[in-house]
Amino acid sequence: MTRIRRGWELPESAATPESIYLERRSLVKALAAGPILLAGGGLLAGCDDPDQTASSISPVSHAHAAETDPTADLYTMARNETYKVERAITDEKSATIYNNFYEFGSHKQIAKDTQALPLRPWTVTFDGMVEKEKTVDFDTLIRQMPLEERVYRHRCVEAWAMTVPWSGFAMKALVDFAAPLGSAKYVRMETFMDPDVALGQKASWYPWPYVEGLTIEEARNDLAFIATGLYGRPMPKQNGAPLRLAVPWKYGFKSIKSIVRFSFTDERPTTFWEDIQSREYGFWANVNPEVSHPRWSQADERLLGVDSERVPTRIYNGYGEFVTYLYEGLKDHKLFM
Repeated sequence: MTRIRRGWELPESAATPESIYLERRSLVKALAAGPILLAGGGLLAGCDDPDQTASSISPVSHAHAAETDPTADLYTMARNETYKVERAITDEKSATIYNNFYEFGSHKQIAKDTQALPLRPWTVTFDGMVEKEKTVDFDTLIRQMPLEERVYRHRCVEAWAMTVPWSGFAMKALVDFAAPLGSAKYVRMETFMDPDVALGQKASWYPWPYVEGLTIEEARNDLAFIATGLYGRPMPKQNGAPLRLAVPWKYGFKSIKSIVRFSFTDERPTTFWEDIQSREYGFWANVNPEVSHPRWSQADERLLGVDSERVPTRIYNGYGEFVTYLYEGLKDHKLFM
């Protein structure tokens, strides 16, 4: 019987050799008791030059402010093999120097500046339509979650893409922890606010703090992921430490970084980019190659770290079998931008 490979499955020829990846992961784990050296890459979308390449950006120091991460002993995590992809894992250097993080500036050379962000203490608040509002220390929260690693494709609205191994936990576990009321329909997420450290937040024309949102059904979908690490170690600062969202069927600007608050509500939140320009960046932001951005095509994408290689974009970024059901009956909504 001939087996037909599904769109997200990874051929052996495309994967990073396991022996190489495990050797690096073992080394990282051995270093966990000491200061952690980190590199990071930002994934939030915006509208810088879509043709800028990672190789044109100066490398940044791998030092993570010489901090010892109290969660380092949790890495590396067992990989969930449900979510395989047909692309090779993006080279770590490429993935960790190509950054969008508007809190630190509207350009991609912000990795060095993010190192000023203090990560401890870091608390996460759960409020709104929940059984009981609470604020929890991140280091306590992560140890109550079912941890794993997942390899996901990431598709930026700027038409570049990469494939990276996230560490963290399913967002549905976080929703269960928050215990929302049955009447809650949306999760509103909010990033930190500290303009003395994140100088981009001094730009008064942006509606700070950064806000994003999902429906409860999207948040409970198994593909929705709260990422706390990358490449087998704790999340780098410029990548959205200590916790960020990863929703790979949506454009990257939905994947809010450095989250401090999850609010449950029965009203759809107005998100950061939607507030700035709703014609170009909507609430749903699902990937669709047939729906162009008002200023460029979304038909194909540039693979980060692979010179000039462009590949066709797929509906829901190739994850349609996991999420298409979420949007049945919503044909009148602007689902794809």
